[in-house]
Amino acid sequence: MPENDDPIRLLAVRDTPLSLDEVYDAVGHDAAGGTTVFVGTVRDHDGGRSVTALEYSAHPTAEQEMRRIAEKIVADFPVRALAAVHRVGRLGITDKAVIVAVSCAHRGEAFEAARRLIDDLKHEVPIWKHQVFEDGSEEWVGAGSC
Repeated sequence: MPENDDPIRLLAVRDTPLSLDEVYDAVGHDAAGGTTVFVGTVRDHDGGRSVTALEYSAHPTAEQEMRRIAEKIVADFPVRALAAVHRVGRLGITDKAVIVAVSCAHRGEAFEAARRLIDDLKHEVPIWKHQVFEDGSEEWVGAGSC
């Protein structure tokens, strides 16, 4: 596989279904001994209530914020390659909402970097989740509380 100098291989906010294969393939690296992939999916409940519909919205700066976070992860960990994609629009139960992947020389580094990447994305990127519950109530959840 040809090597790419930039360890940040893929960052995107999309309104189409996310591909686990695309994200995993993006972080392939000859020097990587460990790759961690996290997939966040839409669940059928939240806070003890049944979820019937969910929609994500993103601020136009969401991808810029993703890059800022990715650059910090690359600076703080020995990352060989990194990728993150987040879905927007209406999603169904079990749909993939977010996928992140990190490859490093060793598994521990990959786990730590991926954990920090998903945590920081969920807390800092301006993406909001609108949930509709079975009882007809609705809730907006934004960056910092997802």
